[in-house]
Parts: sequence; structure tokens; C-alpha cells
Amino acid sequence: METLIFLSAFCLLCAFGFYLGRARALVTAGGRASELHSRPHYYGSYVAIWCGLPALLVAGAWLVLEPLLAGWVLTANLPASAATLSEGQLSLLITDIKNLATGNVTSRAADPELIAAAESYARFRDIGRIAMFGVMVAVAVGGLGYARQRVLPRLRARNSVERVAMVTMQVASTIAILTTVGIVGSLLFEALRFFAKVPFTEFLFGLDWSPQTALRADQVGASGAFGAIPLFAGTMMITVIAMLVAVPIGLFSAIYMSEYAGPRVRATVKPVLEVLAGVPTVVYGFFAALTVAPFFRNFGESLGLTVSSESALAAGMVMGIMIIPFVSSLSDDVMNAVPQTLRDGAYALGATKAETIKQVIVPAALPGIVGGVLLAVSRAIGETMIVVMAAGLAANLTANPLEAVTTVTVQIVTLLVGDQEYDSAKTLAAFALGLMLFTVTLVLNVAALHVVRKYREKYD
Repeated sequence: METLIFLSAFCLLCAFGFYLGRARALVTAGGRASELHSRPHYYGSYVAIWCGLPALLVAGAWLVLEPLLAGWVLTANLPASAATLSEGQLSLLITDIKNLATGNVTSRAADPELIAAAESYARFRDIGRIAMFGVMVAVAVGGLGYARQRVLPRLRARNSVERVAMVTMQVASTIAILTTVGIVGSLLFEALRFFAKVPFTEFLFGLDWSPQTALRADQVGASGAFGAIPLFAGTMMITVIAMLVAVPIGLFSAIYMSEYAGPRVRATVKPVLEVLAGVPTVVYGFFAALTVAPFFRNFGESLGLTVSSESALAAGMVMGIMIIPFVSSLSDDVMNAVPQTLRDGAYALGATKAETIKQVIVPAALPGIVGGVLLAVSRAIGETMIVVMAAGLAANLTANPLEAVTTVTVQIVTLLVGDQEYDSAKTLAAFALGLMLFTVTLVLNVAALHVVRKYREKYD
């Protein structure tokens, strides 16, 4: 609550700096905005930036250094009995002190020494927080005063503000790139540890997936079986079924809304269709497990077929319904973006509406349609909840959609649930699966970009 109040006050101070800078610029120009180098709001933004940016930099540096200082103070004020503890026991003691200071559960009873250390740690954190707020206010006020003195008609305020905006965008882009590199690096590092335990060929081409560790050496798969082909096959089967449902329905609905439906019908149908994208996946999972899967089982039995209570067909059908909006909405938008002149030219040459859609509109909108389909494929590959509830956890290598299968994402969740040791091949297998999933998604993106560039050059 105190942090929220301080942030509100800080934002008000920056807003005050904006209006103060704007008013100062007009006063120094004698009320004539034409005498200023930049427009008045640039001077206000200039003062607001000097008020807020240095204070935020101080807060960022403080938040990085404060935990280190607090940890050093905590270590220095540990009870005398801590000197005889092992490294693991000392780490547990420090964790208990921090948990007690923040009101969390500790692993031991709170004795007087533990309470005293926790109170000292909490006191230091409170003092540090108050000091940070005070320094931020002081720096903000100092920056406001400095910037106000620099506000003169000849000040190139717009150049300074745009330079700060450009640097901010560069920093944001760099953070996004570094985040991606960090994700890939973490996956690659852990996957290499896994491949040091399990051969890459066994993982990529093996036909048996049984990562659990057996209790007895004479059990089948005592050392674990890490052949990922059943997972890839299950993922591909469910994704194909989902796309067979989503792409035709989504594309045809987009063509109807874009080319045939009136404005009133389109304004009603499109939001209703997009509601499907807002339904939680667990709701789709319940729908698949309680309605769709029993329907397919009963219908198959009436035809003399054996249908599993958890099947790839049920999961794929419901997943396809879920991702229809990703195809239909994006395809509708890109079709509406096709210039009307292309339609008029086709009609002038004697083409019918159906011929115009098939030979002009769809090819011209193909880059956007491919993007929507790619988004739908990525959504289908990464879905977990529907597969867990409707397709099961069995890693079966089968081409029969009426049987139970599992996917890569489901196995990643299964391998990482609960307390795990990150030195075992079982847990590290999740990172290898994640790396393979990332690679497949990257290949799909490259292929889609190739298609987009090819047709964009043709129709631009």
C-alpha cells in the first residue's frame, strides 16, 4: 500500500513537472509559441523526463544492490551457533530468517535468536525502502529544478525528447532480444546435459517413451526409455486434426464475413465468433472430456469400432474449435485490407464473385492468411490442458486417432511437476523436448516467411 501511494505521488510529481515546463516555456517566450524552437508540450515532456528518468534509474540500481546489502547484513548478524552449521544448514537458516521476516512459513520453531535476526533483517529492509523513496524524491525534485532552469526558447526540447524516446525503444528491443537469447540458452544448456546422459539418436529416433525410474533393476525400462517419436507423432496427429477443423471453418467464415455478409451481420457475427478465443482452455477440456469424447465413443460403438475414452480425435476436434477465431478473425481482416480496385478490375473483366474471391482476393491476402494459420498451428502445438483431459498421458505410437495419445507439452508439464532433481535424465528430458518444440516452431516460422515474401512480391 505504501508503495502504491509513493508511485502515485511520483506520477503526480512528473505530471506537475510537465505542466511546469510547458508553462515556463510560454512565459519565457512572452506567451508566443511561435518564438519557441519546439512546441510547448515538448518542453513539458523535457522537464517530466528529467524529473522521472533519473529517479527511476536510481530506483533500479537500488533494487539490484539492496538485496545484496540485506544479505550481507543478515549474514553478519547471524547467531553465534551458525558458525558450526554446514553450508546446507546455513542456507536453510537464512531462508527461515527471511521467511519469518516476511511472514511466511518456516521449517523450524521460531526461537529468540531466530526472531531477533528476522527483526533485524526486516528493520534493514524497511529502512532501505524508506531511504530509496527519499532518494528518489530528492533526485526527482533536483531534476525538475535543473530542467526548469534550462527551459528557454532556444532549447531544442524536441530533439532531446525524441532522443530519449529512441534510446528507450532501443533498450526495450535489446531486452526482448536478450530475453530470447536467454530462453534459448537455458534450453540448450540443459538439453546438452540431457544428451550427455542419453544419446541424441535414441531421443530423436527412439520408439519407446518411459522416462520414469524403475524401483528394481529387473523391471522393464529400468534405465528409462527416452524415445520421443511417440510424443512427436501424438503432437502432429492432434495438430493436424485441429487444423482440419479450424482452417476450413475459419477461412470460409472469413470469406463470408468479408465478401458476402452485410455490415450489420458482420458486426454481429464476428464478435460472437471471437468469443471462442476468450473461453479458458480448461473449459474446452471439460467440454472435450465430458461431451465430445463420450459422443465419439458411443458413436463408434454403434458402428462396431473401438474408441478409447480418451482419444486424439476428441482432443483435436475441440482444439480445432478453440482456434477457429485465430484463423477467421485474421483472415477477415486481411481480406478487408485488399484494395477494392482489385475487385472492381476482376468484375470489369467479367469474373464472378466466386472467381474474384478464388483468383484475386485469396491470393492477394495469402500472406495474412498464412500468418493466421501459423498462429493457429503454434497455438495447437502448445496446447496442454485439452490434451491432458481429452487425449490422456499415454505415449502410444499409433496412427489411429481413436486411441489415446499424448503430446510434447503435456510430457514437459508431467516431467516438471512437483519436487524434482535437476540432475536426473527424467527431468532434463523436459528441456530437450522444449528445445525440439522451439526448433519445430522456428522451422514453421521460416517456411511461413518464405510463403509471405513470395506472394507479397507478386501482389504488391
